[in-house]
Amino acid sequence: MKGLRFDKYVAAGNDFLIFDGRKNLGVDYNDLALKICDRHFGVGGDGIMVCENSAIADIKMLYYNSDGSQGEMCGNGIRSFTKYIFDYGIVKKKSISIETLAGIQYIDLETDQFNKASEIKVNMGRPIFEGVKIPVTIHKEKILEETINIDNRDYKFSAVLVGVPHVVIFVDDIKEININDLGKKIENHKLFPNKTNVNFVEIIDRNTINIYTWERGAGRTLGCGTGSCASVVIGNLLDRLDSKVLVNTEGGKLEVELGDNYEIIMTGSATHVARGEYLVQMTE
Repeated sequence: MKGLRFDKYVAAGNDFLIFDGRKNLGVDYNDLALKICDRHFGVGGDGIMVCENSAIADIKMLYYNSDGSQGEMCGNGIRSFTKYIFDYGIVKKKSISIETLAGIQYIDLETDQFNKASEIKVNMGRPIFEGVKIPVTIHKEKILEETINIDNRDYKFSAVLVGVPHVVIFVDDIKEININDLGKKIENHKLFPNKTNVNFVEIIDRNTINIYTWERGAGRTLGCGTGSCASVVIGNLLDRLDSKVLVNTEGGKLEVELGDNYEIIMTGSATHVARGEYLVQMTE
């Protein structure tokens, strides 16, 4: 048996297990994520992150969903990752660059009275709207208010790439949405060759939304940073939201602000809730 030290963090309802992989952990990360994220037979989590050295940024973040698939990026995850690397002194700077599969992400953070990372501001870059790049099989410059039919009912959806692909569907009453059923069916719909995250959004006013998210590779989650960003982008593009929006996820709150050319700034916190050792059966 081999023991792998992990730390568990929560950000806006998303929970993650983080490992220091700067020295080769000697395990298959896809398999590790699948097993350790199991909430009955493992530790439980929406995904794992592994910290590695980077040749192009301060540090590198690898992200894996709870089903074992690798994701390009995770908005709530990168805030948790930032708190991990700062609080443990892996990167002791208040302005940090993090390499991800979605590119380099730039983070600014504030500290509390104990010099621990508190408020974390992530520059999420700019969204990609072109259908072929999201990807969606609708080849348009922008995928806005298209129709998808699920169980003989039409839904109006928009799609955007914010590190990972997202669908945004505006609804009048979010509590009437059967997110577990609809989310899974839309995630795996033929319109989305790489599958997709799904966000159901209820607009309270031009500066406030409620959101339910079905996450590709993880299922229903209590929060999603990239999904929150995608929802604000689409809402603003459709002139339903202003450029600065409070996002109420099921697990917490985020602030998303849009700058020039839809540059996205996401601000929120993350909480360290546990540390431990996960035992892995080693094979020859």
